[in-house]
Amino acid sequence: MFEILQTYGVFYLIGQYPKGPLGGLVLTLLLAALALVLALPVGLLLALCRISPFRVLRWPATALVYVVRGTPLLMVIFWAYFLLPSLTGHKTDQFNTMLTALVIFDGAYLAEIIRSGVQSLPRGQMESARSLGFSYLHAMGLVVLPQALRNMLPSLVNQFVSTIKETSLGYIVSLSEVSFVAGQISTRLMTKPIEVYLLLGLTYFVMCFSLSRCAFWLERRLGSRTVKV
Repeated sequence: MFEILQTYGVFYLIGQYPKGPLGGLVLTLLLAALALVLALPVGLLLALCRISPFRVLRWPATALVYVVRGTPLLMVIFWAYFLLPSLTGHKTDQFNTMLTALVIFDGAYLAEIIRSGVQSLPRGQMESARSLGFSYLHAMGLVVLPQALRNMLPSLVNQFVSTIKETSLGYIVSLSEVSFVAGQISTRLMTKPIEVYLLLGLTYFVMCFSLSRCAFWLERRLGSRTVKV
C-alpha cells in the first residue's frame, strides 16, 4: 500500500492536475462540499414550501421531495446527464452533471431535515414573533430558522458524510473522483487490486468516520447547552 502511495500518491490526491483536469481525493471533497452548499438553499426553499399554509406551494414541493427521495441517485444522474444538454444546448461536462444530480438529490433530503428542525421547535416561537408584528417571512427568517439551523448542525454534517459517499457514483459519467482514480491505478498495476481498493476503503472510512465523530460531538455539545438552558 505504501508503495502505491509513493508511486501514485499525487495522482490519487489531485488526478492529472496541473497538467490535466483536477481529480482524485481533492475533487471528491470539492464536489461534496459544493453539492452541499448549493443544495442547502434548494432544501431550504423546498422545506419552507412544505410547511407553507398555502397548498399551491405545499403540494408541488411535497410531490417533488417524495419523487426525488423515492428515486435512486443513479437515476437522477442519468436524468441530469441526458436532460442538461437538451436544456442548455451544449454538452455538459462530467463535473457539472454530477454536481447537478447531487444538488437535486441532496436538496430533497435537506428539505426534510430542515422541515423536521423547524417543526421540532415550540409553536410559541412563531406565535410570539407574529404577535410582535413580524410578518410570516420575517418571523421565519429571523426567529425560527436560526434556532432550527443550530439544532440541525449534526444532521447537516451527517448529510455531508452521505454526499461524500454518493460522489463515488461519478464513475458512471467517467468523473475522475477518487474511486475512479483508484480504478485507473488498479488497471495500471494489474496485480494489486486488493491493496488499491483497501486504500480506497480506508480513505472513505477516515473521511466519513471523522465527520461522523464531529456530528456526534456537535450533538452532545448542543444537547448539553439545551439542558443548561
